[in-house]
Amino acid sequence: MTSTLELEPKPQAITILRTKGDRIFRGILIVGGLVAFLVLAGIFGYLAQSAAPVLQAFGFHFFTDSSWYAGDGLLPSEGSIDPPTFGMLPMLWGSVLIAIISVGIALPLGVGIALSIVYLLPKRTIFGFTLFIDLVAAIPSIVFGLWGFFVLVPHGVLWASWLNEKLGFIPIFSVQFEAFEQSPFMAGLVLAIMITPIVAVVSRQIFALVPPDLINAAQALGGSRWTIIRDVVLPFSRGGIIGGAMLGLGRALGETVAVFFVLQLFFDEVNWYRILESSGGSVASLIIAKFGEAGPLEISALFAAGLALFVITLLANAAAAILVNSSKGKK
Repeated sequence: MTSTLELEPKPQAITILRTKGDRIFRGILIVGGLVAFLVLAGIFGYLAQSAAPVLQAFGFHFFTDSSWYAGDGLLPSEGSIDPPTFGMLPMLWGSVLIAIISVGIALPLGVGIALSIVYLLPKRTIFGFTLFIDLVAAIPSIVFGLWGFFVLVPHGVLWASWLNEKLGFIPIFSVQFEAFEQSPFMAGLVLAIMITPIVAVVSRQIFALVPPDLINAAQALGGSRWTIIRDVVLPFSRGGIIGGAMLGLGRALGETVAVFFVLQLFFDEVNWYRILESSGGSVASLIIAKFGEAGPLEISALFAAGLALFVITLLANAAAAILVNSSKGKK
């Protein structure tokens, strides 16, 4: 008599048969990933080597002090008469502050544009509108910088003045001197316009992947368009929205020319929260402003600033990966 255990099916091993094309494609992806890692490692190593003289001389104070003075270009150990001091805290915090402002403006705009393209606009207008957004995302940053300086700033001054007049009792909108032309708010506005198309493109692609069955089920239960977007589309697309926002944040952190045109660099004091004050900083703008006239020691300091920005960008990307992965389990 056959026992019950003998009648139970035995698990079968699953064999994956890869074709020659699959193996070639997999090899290309592996090589591409290794090359990208080696390139990043090489950039990090070169920046660290170039920044070593300043980091050894100033240590951690390079990242916490608020003074940038090239002096005679010699260290005290080299017989300096007018010793230099390098501290980039205002620039580090300025980069973060401007990036936060730009993402805070661009995220709702980009998500709104993507929702309009996928769910609200008439079908005959979708192609032209999508093409326009894609083209705006490809505009060089110097064009945005010039446009921001000559076109946006005159209007932005009026908006900043209105915010200061109506909401000046809130610390972030208060100013010591009413000069609104080159402030973190202006730089954030320009960057927001730059990264809004990036957020919109990524969000649109994610919204288009929402399963139609989920939308049809919500409609069958009597859900309105807004209810479906709020309770179905946005929760399903949370990870993609976060990824698009962090992609825009990465560009905002490293943007150079556009910020240089619309931000007044201020080295001696950290502008912690006054976004309308005509003073601030940015690591990328610091590099472009000082590199042309810098001596060997100051160039080393600028490489150290670039190293700090490189690390911040890596940390932002790592945070984005963690947020995206954690959001997948909340759908």
